[in-house]
Amino acid sequence: MKQMKYIAVALLLAAITACSDDSTTPDFAIDRDQLEIGAVGGSERVLVSSGDEWVASTDHTWITVSPANGRGSTPCQFIIDSALSVEPRRGVVRVENLRTHQKRDIVVEQAGFPYTIELLESNLVEVGNYDAYDKRHFEVRVRSNIDFNVDIPKEASWLTNKRYQLNLTKGVRPREVTIRFDWNINTAPNERLAEVLFTPKETVELARQDKLQVKQQAAEPIEEGTRAGDSVALLSISRSLNLLSGGWDPTTPMNTWSGVQLWEEGMEGYLPENEGRVKYVEFMLYNYKEGLPFEFRYLTAAEEIYLFGNTNTFLLNLNPGEYITELTQLKRLTIGAHGLTSLPSNFKNLKNLESLNICANNFQTVPDILTKENFPKLRTLIMNANQRAVVYDLSNTARTDLGGFIEEPEFPTDLIKWDLDTLVLSVNYLQGTLPTFEEDDTVPYYTQEEIDAVDSLPQFLVDHKIKKVMPSTKRFAINLNRLSGSLPDWLLYHPALDWWYPYSLVFPQEGRAKNGTQAKFDNEPVSLSYYYDIYTTKARPTDEEESTEE
Repeated sequence: MKQMKYIAVALLLAAITACSDDSTTPDFAIDRDQLEIGAVGGSERVLVSSGDEWVASTDHTWITVSPANGRGSTPCQFIIDSALSVEPRRGVVRVENLRTHQKRDIVVEQAGFPYTIELLESNLVEVGNYDAYDKRHFEVRVRSNIDFNVDIPKEASWLTNKRYQLNLTKGVRPREVTIRFDWNINTAPNERLAEVLFTPKETVELARQDKLQVKQQAAEPIEEGTRAGDSVALLSISRSLNLLSGGWDPTTPMNTWSGVQLWEEGMEGYLPENEGRVKYVEFMLYNYKEGLPFEFRYLTAAEEIYLFGNTNTFLLNLNPGEYITELTQLKRLTIGAHGLTSLPSNFKNLKNLESLNICANNFQTVPDILTKENFPKLRTLIMNANQRAVVYDLSNTARTDLGGFIEEPEFPTDLIKWDLDTLVLSVNYLQGTLPTFEEDDTVPYYTQEEIDAVDSLPQFLVDHKIKKVMPSTKRFAINLNRLSGSLPDWLLYHPALDWWYPYSLVFPQEGRAKNGTQAKFDNEPVSLSYYYDIYTTKARPTDEEESTEE
């Protein structure tokens, strides 16, 4: 019996010892030997079981294990960096028991980034037919891992994009870029649609290639050739120009609007079909930065249009655009202080212009389009004060964008030969000397027949062979340019010289030309006594001539 007790005690101790060994000495193991993760990276959990100390190691810098060593059962985080290539990659983490040197491998498989060009918001953008200049744009966010071109179809010239830069410093890991698109006003009564493609700059296979659809609303319909159409056109133009004075009240009749005159029976040039339509309109003090609004094309009864006073005039480089050139009936046009630097080629369509005022703009040269052949009815041309800034000495400045016809190589002789009623070129940067026309056979001399036919013309003009220059010009102004040299005889003895207020509007010059020459006429007369002596003592016939005539 005592022997049986000893055996039972021995068996119990053996059982206790076996249980103690199982709980304190687990098998060396891992719960996962394979990890699969996407290209963007992330983290995965792996449980390491060991009764001894262990350590995890890898030769792949894109894999991080935390903790990387320990004892006993330990959950470890495997942190995988984002992929850097298109191709998948494979890495191995080895976990080693430091006492038994047993090893367990964990294989990490990571997918690569496929080439994609992806729009992050909607693939459709809708815009209105009109908005203020600084609001006609939108932005789209694109995510891509390859540089691309933005391809806008040629027929969608109303849509343009700004330059952008896709920063691909992280291999083919996709990056986001914001692209700005600008759009123009839709002048047609039809909706228009543009499909924008994003095409890779390299030949690759794309897993995704989004397209952008841009839809623009149709223009507001305007009933052409009617009083109602004129009214809508004026309101649209004032909105586009962003008039600083606030524009007109659409709830009041058009004939009460300030700066607007309508056709009425009895007016010179009146036509029944133009009754109540716009005859004259002015737009003053506005903020505009592009070609004149398309609604101008509907003012087909207007005889005169006056625009003056654009914000930041001297900072702008504008062209009036195409639409106003459709108003071939115009007789008088002013586009002053607008920021013009050029006129379009079809400006010559305005064949009926009698007066053109483009003062206070920024012209570097006299527009080539301004010729007698292009404007056969023009009698008044005003182009004064085209200086962007006042520079007294042109030889002492590095600026070349001063306006004022500063790039004219010599005085614009053709404007003088045009023989306009009014020619105003004051306060510009015209340089050089005035032409004498002595060698120009196209400019005639005064003839005896002309002197005999007109009591106001003195014999002096024939006797001294004075060139007949600008005989019709009643107003001529060239003061405050950079002109020098001698005043030609045709000017000093011109029949209308005293009408020109020469000591205010002709003779005075200022500053220095680009070659350093002081701007001044070296033969400016002290007074006009010489002139009045000639024009008030027209030669009378001698006694012998009178007796012969009798």
